[in-house]
Amino acid sequence: MSGILKLRQRHLWKPACFNIISKRYQQTKIQSKRLPKYQPIDVVPVFRRASNFTDKVALRDSFGHYTYGNLFMGAKELSNELSQTLSEGNVLNQKVLFLCSNDANYILTQWAIWMSGHIAVPLSPRHPQNLLEYYANDSNAKLIVASTEYTDLIHRVSKNCKTKLLILDDKLRQNASQMNPVKMSDMEGGLSPDFYNKSNAMILYTSGTTGQPKGVLLSHKNIVSQITCLIDSWKWTEKDTLLHTLPLHHVHGIVNALLCPQYIGAKCIMLPKFDSNTVWAYLLGINTNPDDRRISVYMAVPTIYTRLINEHQKVFSGDSKMVEYIRTTLKNRVRLMVSGSAPLPATVYEKWLEISGHKLLERYGMTEIGMCLSNVYDSDRTPGYVGVPLPGVSVRLARKIDDGEDNYLTLLESTNVKGVVDTKVTANQDSEGNPIGELQVKGNNVFREYYNKPQATEQEFTIDGWFKTGDIAEYSLA
Repeated sequence: MSGILKLRQRHLWKPACFNIISKRYQQTKIQSKRLPKYQPIDVVPVFRRASNFTDKVALRDSFGHYTYGNLFMGAKELSNELSQTLSEGNVLNQKVLFLCSNDANYILTQWAIWMSGHIAVPLSPRHPQNLLEYYANDSNAKLIVASTEYTDLIHRVSKNCKTKLLILDDKLRQNASQMNPVKMSDMEGGLSPDFYNKSNAMILYTSGTTGQPKGVLLSHKNIVSQITCLIDSWKWTEKDTLLHTLPLHHVHGIVNALLCPQYIGAKCIMLPKFDSNTVWAYLLGINTNPDDRRISVYMAVPTIYTRLINEHQKVFSGDSKMVEYIRTTLKNRVRLMVSGSAPLPATVYEKWLEISGHKLLERYGMTEIGMCLSNVYDSDRTPGYVGVPLPGVSVRLARKIDDGEDNYLTLLESTNVKGVVDTKVTANQDSEGNPIGELQVKGNNVFREYYNKPQATEQEFTIDGWFKTGDIAEYSLA
């Protein structure tokens, strides 16, 4: 069956496709067709993959560039310091909060936490002190790591929460950029493969729109599953260069836009914050380092695309030759542009297509599941539709049965096995014949639990193990 999902006012799937109708409760649409062959990858954390690309540039930030070998060596040194600071014998899986700007310090700290066998809890500089203290207490954090620019704030948080504190040396980035592995053994670090197969990696906090934020506990297996399905579906290669302008405390900025390029050996150009002028310069290769003039992947939220559109209209709209140059350049240089984290207005989709020649790829995901649906990379796209299940992911549309129990009637189930999407409509279609129900998800991408909240965790899963997204989706059979 050919089909797509669309989320209804929460999210929809399209031609046979999912569409999200309502966002917790939005509508989504799903499309069913053959996808690229999917080969599962063992649970190998990103820092251990670095040995495959030792001399390749992994990152350029405001301070310089760093090879995969540089980042590994710097993180390895920092992991020793983390272990000494925690000084609790060989106790693993301690929660380590970290607050770093969008630069090499973030990657060095994240990798160091994982090398040491602990759980990374990324924070945002936009969060107020009381929220940071909530995260520290709720996660039972044993240590907070921070860049020097956040010293005063984190000192107060650490003191109030009675948590150990490690302020990163200002020279950490510089030292890392000069640390080159000499022999293969220099690129060895971390714990046994079995540890990463079974252990937790990260806690990401929900936005807390319906109550106190909950800590979403993700295992290394969850994260690698989320990474590898995107690498396969979005055709990542080590030749790619991604321009990173997203926050680094959400799935979009961490998994999609940072861990994916790191896992495959691609290059990430990381800006300290979004600036429309700077982003246009990088996308067009103007006034940038010659080595950074081939951006091939860009990911953003709809509001960022709106700001880029506004900048384009303000600066370029009166120059027809420049308008055509921009469209041609983006069409030829950039292979993938993705929008997510919020519904993409059709007006933004159409205007960006007019400006850049790119049909933005929409996808659907949540903190608890990473990405679970995506439009197919090399297929046509329709605004509002978020495509098909990603490799290794199963989704269903379900309607709760009014029997006093937590039972659901399955209206449709769609599974991606090794690149082939199999979709079965089982019951209850609307007047147009399109199944509409709550979108529910299964797969290795789905989180383990809300940290220290067993009751909340239980409430988010059906009795037969499906995660309830809370979004209403429509499957388009057309």
